[in-house]
Amino acid sequence: MKLFEEKTMKTENIYNGSVVQLQVDDVTLPNGKASKREIIKHPGAVSVIPLTKDNKIIFVEQYRKPLEKSLIEIPAGKMERGESPVVTAVRELEEETGYTTKDLSFVTSFYTSPGFADELLYIYITDQLEALETPVKGDHDEFVKLLELTLDEAKQYVEEERIHDAKTNYAILYLHAMGLN
Repeated sequence: MKLFEEKTMKTENIYNGSVVQLQVDDVTLPNGKASKREIIKHPGAVSVIPLTKDNKIIFVEQYRKPLEKSLIEIPAGKMERGESPVVTAVRELEEETGYTTKDLSFVTSFYTSPGFADELLYIYITDQLEALETPVKGDHDEFVKLLELTLDEAKQYVEEERIHDAKTNYAILYLHAMGLN
C-alpha cells in the first residue's frame, strides 16, 4: 500500500442526482484500521474570467440556496458528460452573460473540496468578448444579474463578503498578480 493510501473495501451508492452522486466507502486505513468515507462524485466544472475591452470583469450575481444568500461570482457551470472544459467554458459564458469568445486561455484547475468531493474546477480567461446577437437560453432554474466591476471594486466586494467563493477569489488574486489595471 502506498503511503497514506486508503484501500476501498466496499462502496454503497446512496444518491444519484443530476448534479452529484453520494457514496459511502468502507476503507482500510494505512494503519490497518477500518473507517468510512462519505464521498460526493461530481462531473467537474468550469469557470471563465471575462474581461471587457476597458478591463472590467463581468460577474454574475445569483442566489445560492445552500448559503441562503446571493453571491457575486465569475460565470461557471457543471461539465456535461463527454464535454471538454473549453466547450463548457464557452457554453457557460454564453448562457450566463450573453457573450461568447473564440479566444480562451487556460489559467489553472483545482479540486474544490478534496476532503469529501472529487470535483475538479477549471478556470479560463478571455479578453476577446463578442456580444451574442441572439441570447442563449440558460438553465430554466437559474436566475442571474450581470455586473461589470473594476478589479478594485471586486476587491472591495471580497472585503464585504459579497464575493465569497473560492473560484472567484482565485480569479481576483490572479488578476491582481497579473497587474490588471
